[in-house]
Amino acid sequence: MVPDQPATAQTPGRLLNVLGVTFGIAGAVGGTIGAGILRTPGLVAAQLGSGPWVVAAWLAGGLYALLGAIAVAELGASLPLAGGWYVYARRCFGDAAGFTVGWMDWIGHCTGIAWVAVTIGDYALFLVPGLELPGKLVGLGVVALFTLIQLLGVEAGSGSQKLLSLAKATAFLAVVAACFLLGGPDSRAAASAAIPTAATALATPAGWTGMAVALVFSLQAIVTTYDGWHSPIYFSEEFSEPQEDLPRSLIGGVLAVIAIYTLFNLALLRVLPLKVIAVSSLPVADAAALLFGAFGGQAITVLALLSLAGLINASIMGAPRILYGLSRDRLFSPLVDRVNRGGTPTVALVLTSLASALLVLCGDFTILLGLAAFLYVSLYLVGIVCLFVLRHREPERPRPFKAWGHPWSTAIVLVGSIAFLVGALLNDTANSGWALLLIGVSVPVFQATRALTPAEAP
Repeated sequence: MVPDQPATAQTPGRLLNVLGVTFGIAGAVGGTIGAGILRTPGLVAAQLGSGPWVVAAWLAGGLYALLGAIAVAELGASLPLAGGWYVYARRCFGDAAGFTVGWMDWIGHCTGIAWVAVTIGDYALFLVPGLELPGKLVGLGVVALFTLIQLLGVEAGSGSQKLLSLAKATAFLAVVAACFLLGGPDSRAAASAAIPTAATALATPAGWTGMAVALVFSLQAIVTTYDGWHSPIYFSEEFSEPQEDLPRSLIGGVLAVIAIYTLFNLALLRVLPLKVIAVSSLPVADAAALLFGAFGGQAITVLALLSLAGLINASIMGAPRILYGLSRDRLFSPLVDRVNRGGTPTVALVLTSLASALLVLCGDFTILLGLAAFLYVSLYLVGIVCLFVLRHREPERPRPFKAWGHPWSTAIVLVGSIAFLVGALLNDTANSGWALLLIGVSVPVFQATRALTPAEAP
């Protein structure tokens, strides 16, 4: 077994304890807010048909993320080790289960990196029409750029994450302010006249049963949009005071995202009627075009690029820590736990970037995103189960932070995660089936890796 506490910052070839709360919150915000928030409001509005219900659904999704962050803060503070969800699963259920969770987590990260890189390429081509390059080639360049930043060391990665998250939050708040200052009854009337496909009245689902079904579908989309709040746990070992910094980072990051998402939806409702939002694939672009004309499209493209840049930086920074943890615990090749002078797991970073680049070239992103959504919520479920198991099995374990409201608060996340996965199995059977198959593949991969990896010295 690896020790419960991280190595010191002076340990050669190990991660550095140099991160603080500012980075943690920037990582949570940067790892959460992406292109999803630009598209999801339309899906939610179409399902619920009521402004107050739309806002309530976004707050409910934020509460789910917040309760999850509170639960995971206990796990991270009591087991401040690199590896993310893998650390908790291995502690509770052993090496094989730990490897499976680490495998799921790393594959999910690589999938997300590839999708974000290609999307950045597409937005960049839209912003610079004269750039005659394939979107996937631009995506490969994006992966290479952020890989080089991480190779400089953890402080370079931390600094870039802080800068990108600050720029992202500032841009979103600027959009919110513009909508509240310039929007109103006149803008909503103009939007209704300009978009005839929204002329049909939008109805709230009939009865409590209809509303419950609509809420379930809406929350599935919203929960996916909140995904990424757990980003600080991958750096547990690198916080200077993980027992204090990690809970503050997780909870503070989620609260910041809830505030931004709620204000963003209220701002859209200020500018556009709900029936227009419901038929729009990109409501914020419609709002920007209405308020700023032709310049609006470019402004939203810049907003999307800022959102995606912070997201890919956080993912490329976090994913290698999963492989590093697996390697250090002798569940993966021992070559992968090498760390450079700047505190970056270099071999793990190169493997992550190569896998992501391969997915950029070959991936069908409709399938990959369906897989990733199922894997991410499965990881939340694993984390919550681990909290219950460790509370029962190791009651004397030091817990610098205890989950508020446990077991009721954590039970809500447990039930919500199960409901999401059941809904995914019923409504997206193909992708969910592929995700389960991918999880199953981890078994022979683990056996092969274990056979080729030297046993840990006693």
